[in-house]
Amino acid sequence: MRTRRSIGLVAALAMLASCGGGDGGGTTQAGTASGGGGGGTTGGVSNPTNGCSLRARQDWVLAQMNEWYLFPDLLPTNVDPGNYPSVSAYLDALTATARAQRKDRFFTYLTSVAQERAYYQSGATAGIGIRLAFDGSNRLLVSEAFEGAPALTAGIDRGAEILGIGYNRDTIRSITDIRTAGGDAAIDTALDTSTPGTTRVLRISDASGTRDVTVTSSNYALSPVSSRYGSKVIDDNGRKVGYVNLRTFIDTADDQLRSAFATFRAQGITQVIVDLRYNGGGLLSTAETFTDLLGANRSTNDVQAYTTFRTSKSAQNQTRRFASEAQAIAPTRIAFIGTAQTASASEYVINALIPYLHADLALVGSNTYGKPVGQIAVDNPSCSDDRLRVIAFALQNAARQGDYYDGLATKVETSCAARDDYSRQLGDVNETSVRTALDWLAGRGCSRIGASASAERTSGLFADARRPVLATNPTAAQRDLPGLY
Repeated sequence: MRTRRSIGLVAALAMLASCGGGDGGGTTQAGTASGGGGGGTTGGVSNPTNGCSLRARQDWVLAQMNEWYLFPDLLPTNVDPGNYPSVSAYLDALTATARAQRKDRFFTYLTSVAQERAYYQSGATAGIGIRLAFDGSNRLLVSEAFEGAPALTAGIDRGAEILGIGYNRDTIRSITDIRTAGGDAAIDTALDTSTPGTTRVLRISDASGTRDVTVTSSNYALSPVSSRYGSKVIDDNGRKVGYVNLRTFIDTADDQLRSAFATFRAQGITQVIVDLRYNGGGLLSTAETFTDLLGANRSTNDVQAYTTFRTSKSAQNQTRRFASEAQAIAPTRIAFIGTAQTASASEYVINALIPYLHADLALVGSNTYGKPVGQIAVDNPSCSDDRLRVIAFALQNAARQGDYYDGLATKVETSCAARDDYSRQLGDVNETSVRTALDWLAGRGCSRIGASASAERTSGLFADARRPVLATNPTAAQRDLPGLY
């Protein structure tokens, strides 16, 4: 998450942020990492002039880490930057101890100022516009396709299986062959379409049969709330239920959410399904707005969240209280749909409401990722596109609960286990997770997400039946939307 809220609140920082994306602009900003996490970081190409040599950049990174890192006692003192060929490799060495303790799972990284501004302000990114994940049998499946992007235009949508990838029909290789030769990294390389104009031929299988589809990547603006299924009022046997699916927390989400909640408010909705199953994070300002829209019955004295920095930076600590939103509703029950890809800003919204709704808030699906910490973003004045995202603060709800490094499944009072059902579109009333949420809202029973949920995830960042493809060098969009290509 990242926020613009603290302009004027934190005089020493241009912006304070949290959970996921960047806000663009400013020389120093704060925010939390993407939560999608995992994979490498962006190192960039060194410019040997103007203090932008590799060593100068590494020294600058170390200085920021020593000043801001939330876990200063976990920073090694004997790491020689000369042993590392990039800023990213050096950062990985600096954060290795915190990563081993699951406190910083690649949440601290070097990124691009230009990419973050484009993505967090308007959803601008490049690719073919699909999200991909492996199932338990290592089949490569499309979990989501985005409007206005090449893949959906070519007829590729949720539930399609990718059987092979090639530069043209003559070079198509099966997913099994590609993975056998180079593992998941080889799949990432074969799918890399981040440069507009890149063409791939995908052999897919879906309800229409097996066929080869040629797609050419382009620039497009990702809509945080789908125009197809992002928001609706469900009639469940005469009972009205609001459904909203938020893909990512970016600036353009705010008004889309307000529009959705205006409809809910006009129809007297008091029961809501919030689908965050693939949402890896984004702007804290949007997470706060989303939480406000779910808090019409909250006082402006009620705490939404506490933000706490390291002791030496305690002057930056702050308390965020609920704010009034004209479109807000007062829900009596909320079902949050989550998976291991639900992280950061998404977890903020869920955690913020736990002390107020208690057992009338349910986590449906599977355990979330577990990211209760945030980053600041510091821009390097000597290298104009270098932005360091460094974990610098912890987040807690009104009950001071913020220790969900292993996900929220054991923190919520109510949970319902459910599959992520690729056979149906998101928002479909018969999709397994949506159906389970509707049943719980109606008072029908469900099976709790297992107490061993955190243990089951220790074999990898996403040890779940659905495992997103993780980019080796993720773009700003890919950090918050793991599996995006």
